[in-house]
Amino acid sequence: MGWIIALIVGGIAGWLASMLMNRDASMGVLMNIIVGCVGSVVGNLVANRFGYGGSVQEFSLNGLIIAFLGAVILLAIVNLVQRGRLR
Repeated sequence: MGWIIALIVGGIAGWLASMLMNRDASMGVLMNIIVGCVGSVVGNLVANRFGYGGSVQEFSLNGLIIAFLGAVILLAIVNLVQRGRLR
């Protein structure tokens, strides 16, 4: 059951991050889920450095925020690689 919640939270985090980074038109539902899940891993790596952590396997606001911030970081890196600048 935890992986289903992780996919839902990852999809929401990826969608919110794509809206913030103006990439929503170029991304579909599957890419939002992938960006959100990978962003969750990136966000947890960064958050654990500062003593925070969140899990997306059980829904919590902390986990959603960390996944969102990780997805924004991931999309910023993708923008730098694709275009050579932040959007």
